[in-house]
Amino acid sequence: MSRWRVGVDSGGTFTDICLFDEQEGRIETWKVPSTPDDPSRGIAQGVEEGMRRVAPEAKDPAAPIVYFGHGTTVATNALIQHRGVKTGLVTTDGFRDLLEIGRQKRPDLYDIQADKPKTLVPRDLRLEVPERLRHTGEVDVPLDEDRMRAAARALKAAGVKAVAVSFLYGFVRPDHEKRAVAILREEMPDAFISAGHEIAPEFREFERLSTVVLNAYLGPVMENYIRRLSPRLAALGMTATPHLTQSNGGVIGFATAAEMPVRTVLSGPSTGVVGAQAIGRLAGFEDLITFDMGGTSTDVALLQGGRCRLAAEATVHGYPIKAPMLDIHTVGAGGGSIAYIDSGGLLKVGPRSAGADPGPACYDKGNPEPAVTDANVVLQTLNPQHLLGGRMKIRRDLAEQAIARLAGTLGLGVPQTAQGVLSVVTANMARAIRVISVQRGHDPRDYTLMAFGGAGPLHAARLARELEIGRVLVPANPGILCAMGLLLTDLRADFALTRLMPATEASTADVAEGFAALAERAERWFEHEGIASGDRHITRTVDMRYHGQNYELSVAVPEGPVSKATLQALAAGFSDVHRQRYGFAADGDPVQIVTLRVEATGEVCKAELLAHPETGPDASGAIVQRRSVWLAEAADFVDTPVYGREALRPGNRFAGPAIVEQMDATTLVPPGWTARVDAYLNLILEAAA
Repeated sequence: MSRWRVGVDSGGTFTDICLFDEQEGRIETWKVPSTPDDPSRGIAQGVEEGMRRVAPEAKDPAAPIVYFGHGTTVATNALIQHRGVKTGLVTTDGFRDLLEIGRQKRPDLYDIQADKPKTLVPRDLRLEVPERLRHTGEVDVPLDEDRMRAAARALKAAGVKAVAVSFLYGFVRPDHEKRAVAILREEMPDAFISAGHEIAPEFREFERLSTVVLNAYLGPVMENYIRRLSPRLAALGMTATPHLTQSNGGVIGFATAAEMPVRTVLSGPSTGVVGAQAIGRLAGFEDLITFDMGGTSTDVALLQGGRCRLAAEATVHGYPIKAPMLDIHTVGAGGGSIAYIDSGGLLKVGPRSAGADPGPACYDKGNPEPAVTDANVVLQTLNPQHLLGGRMKIRRDLAEQAIARLAGTLGLGVPQTAQGVLSVVTANMARAIRVISVQRGHDPRDYTLMAFGGAGPLHAARLARELEIGRVLVPANPGILCAMGLLLTDLRADFALTRLMPATEASTADVAEGFAALAERAERWFEHEGIASGDRHITRTVDMRYHGQNYELSVAVPEGPVSKATLQALAAGFSDVHRQRYGFAADGDPVQIVTLRVEATGEVCKAELLAHPETGPDASGAIVQRRSVWLAEAADFVDTPVYGREALRPGNRFAGPAIVEQMDATTLVPPGWTARVDAYLNLILEAAA
């Protein structure tokens, strides 16, 4: 019997399944509509259907699965929709309002009516207990255990389902937090308990507090989700240990994910970046801007030298999270994004989305509002009769009616209005890419745009033209790349230790001691995960800043023992990184080391993408039909060839205008662009010089 490795990405609109046969090396894909009311149902359905297609001889559909990786938006959606559980907070006497005060910064400086994100723990459930540590870890006020026990009983009486514990300087000395957790577990054995020293053992009190509160708020949601999904997979006969993606691109076991759901808020998008890294490296393009456009949102990231920057902190939907995350920027622009006229009479698109149910108007599920997908169906850049390779019938007439209502308000024709919707959403996505490139000192023209997600390849060339990018890379299976990324990633954990010290040779011993402590924690994790010694890898970085700065930059630590030369290299590296990010370096100013970090990676068996021999440039045999497609360049419908992606072979070349269709995505090659297929079946689009 074949051995299959399966990756599942559960998105807001579709659930994508990628199946890799270890013995034959073949990759199969499947796609089913998501089930927002219970995502585990859609996942189980997708796995069952996909496995019955590739292994019909198996008595139990999931029995041949030897590895199962899963990316999910459960934690993200619960946060966006504020559907976490009733949560309490126990903190140091005098600090209960820190969660609401925050940094007193407005995200939109000139918006006097900007709303703050909802405070996840109301004031009456934020309880204080006498205790106080100094920044050195010295005990100033011992923990009042009687008050702590009274707080636990009060939260239990209030019906709290989860409790966050965060004490001042708990990351330096966790004794008080540990004792508080022990008391809570005695008094509230059924509650989900989350402590700052376990979730975010770093400085910056507000960000650490926000992170531990989010973890508690989302913990029972993730626990319930895993509790529903696990038996569904077991019922299909799966015996492999399931894994869940973290925001840092690595995977963890279901049990760890249930304990630390805050580390999964970018679970789905992170694996797309991992897949892009692997495919870009094989294709020979390591400087990439990834463009992942799905049904609900668009995620973009910048890869330099084949690696995406790892951020130690991010703000997700208004909430600061201090946890390692791939530096991914998200905007509400997807195929399901709703187009509307604002109060000023201007056309806007998103962030509100039609999602999977009811979906765009063309889905014929009762939604009358036009979405981006409807605009593409009207212009026939998307197949006007069906999606998913014929499995999903759609109605162009309903899409046309929805766009026509917009057109009547704007005083434009239907095709012109549909094109306007696409132009607006392209501008939204270009703005997102400028955030991760231009605003950080990178010229997007120096990068290749890698397009994936169900809608990415359809909009990629137009987006590239907007940014003056001359090359677009579309992988062989763009619509399920996030699911494929699950089969290309390793087990991974991140460890951090905050220690403020000068970046001088005098700190050599302290830096060496700190990294030794982190390496010991990493080794314990390797042992816990059962990772063989030859598959263990450790990468070290340091967060650094000029003395007096508020924020840090990450600098790679040279391999080998920490020495005086190491500190010299770090100082030089910081100057280089600061110059690249901000355009200058204040040479001679004192530099601080703030946080030491270790990234522990355990290699696992991964899917291997194989090269294919070239067959020649003639692609005419892959033309499956011709249809009239609206092209902005011609301002009219133009007879356009449609190529079947599965029939394209390495070496094939053709010029736009052209459409390339496949089960999981559609690619538009506009006039003035050429396309070729490389040895790994990637489609390379290039603009005419």
